[in-house]
Amino acid sequence: MAKFNIVCVSVGLLFFLHCQQYCRGLDLKKCKFNRLYQLGDSSSDTGNYIRESANGAASAFARLPYGQTFFKKPTGRCSNGLLIIDYIAIASGLAFIDPDRKTLFKVDFNNGDDFATAGATALPDYVLKPKNISLPLTSTSLEVQLDLMFTHFNGICLVDCIELLKHSLFMVGEIGANDYSFALLQGKTIKETTSLVPDVVFEVQQAIRRVIEYGAVRIVVPGIFPLGCLPIHLTKFGTRNAAAYDEYQCLKYLNDLSITHNQRLQRAIEEVKKENPKITIVYGDYYNAYMALLRNAQRLRFDVKNLPKACCGIGGKYNFDFKRTCGRRGVPVCADPERYISWDGINLTQQAYRIISQLLVRQILPELNCNA
Repeated sequence: MAKFNIVCVSVGLLFFLHCQQYCRGLDLKKCKFNRLYQLGDSSSDTGNYIRESANGAASAFARLPYGQTFFKKPTGRCSNGLLIIDYIAIASGLAFIDPDRKTLFKVDFNNGDDFATAGATALPDYVLKPKNISLPLTSTSLEVQLDLMFTHFNGICLVDCIELLKHSLFMVGEIGANDYSFALLQGKTIKETTSLVPDVVFEVQQAIRRVIEYGAVRIVVPGIFPLGCLPIHLTKFGTRNAAAYDEYQCLKYLNDLSITHNQRLQRAIEEVKKENPKITIVYGDYYNAYMALLRNAQRLRFDVKNLPKACCGIGGKYNFDFKRTCGRRGVPVCADPERYISWDGINLTQQAYRIISQLLVRQILPELNCNA
């Protein structure tokens, strides 16, 4: 337990000290959310992975330079600082939500709970393993996270969660990107990987239905980021064929995979909305928010010359090496992370998450029915 206390910070104090700097352009206070609940992967894990196993505790996410910008120490967030869920908390006037695994330390979950885990997939391991897709980090799939959420609510609601959760916001994702990424990196063809989309989206759709059963009345379901823009994929699947890339030097066929997922996800959301007309369910457009960073990179003061590169990394065209990843001995960090979109070749920088959060809040606020 003492090991984890080293990485714990007084998030309430940090919130008040830094809110003025980071709150600009973010405002969900009119919604009067009193709790946030998060399901997902490394893009929203506030510390579950480093607490769930010895492998997690020994991972790079539990060491600097992860967390260096905002927290000045690692928290288990797979970035140099804050994540989208942290900015959603700021926008809602709430303190940052703790990872569910912190229940070991008897943390007060009055602001909600985060079940997201780095490396998590939408599909469970018993579905992926027969397809010869292994899970390198965790088996805490979306199904497992939902079971953990059910246990959590059983502990705090006792009888009825409806009243307790009517002013909560549920973030179901982003999740699913790892299903596709693991498949591709383990040798599956793009056709084989795309065939996973219906099952992945159905799993997310079932998750929406389950959180509604738990008592959720306002839900945001984000799509996935453009997979063809990530340094890890650009490094692995790069080609000399210029026609394979778009104007931002992203691989078009991998971005098409993200688009296919997101389009099918939006249709799935509409199905659940028809089943539950009194429940507010909003699609979160992470894909186009990311593309907006690329389109407006110069105005947003990103380093245009190094736009596809990771800030924390070494080697190759994209500053990414599978054997020498961020956090390993001798792997450098760029001088100014605020000028980079990618933090470690997989996850984004705090600055990228901040701007995406602003775009997300602007998109979802009119759809959340906060005056209802």
